[in-house]
Amino acid sequence: MMDAFLRLHPQDNVLVALKMVEAGTPISIDGHDVVLTDNIARAHKIAAAPISAGDVIVKYGMPIGRATADIAVGRHVHVHNIRSDYTPTYSLRDTDGVERKSS
Repeated sequence: MMDAFLRLHPQDNVLVALKMVEAGTPISIDGHDVVLTDNIARAHKIAAAPISAGDVIVKYGMPIGRATADIAVGRHVHVHNIRSDYTPTYSLRDTDGVERKSS
């Protein structure tokens, strides 16, 4: 199933989904066999290696933010577990539709 994910740069610690990949899909990432626990939408990221809280997230060979929690190999990497070091991070809350700045 690795044809569903792309590493954009050799130094990246995330992979980008080329298509929707459903939870329960088994994949192998750099010798680690994992089963996806989340649905991963096209263009969303998964961890290619274990990422600890505070670690830099690298995409395109460049830092794009920091992990706000530990992220296991194959787990979804998105606004719920990263923050930008460059711009405020916003997320839409499903419960009331109000956009709030994440810390």
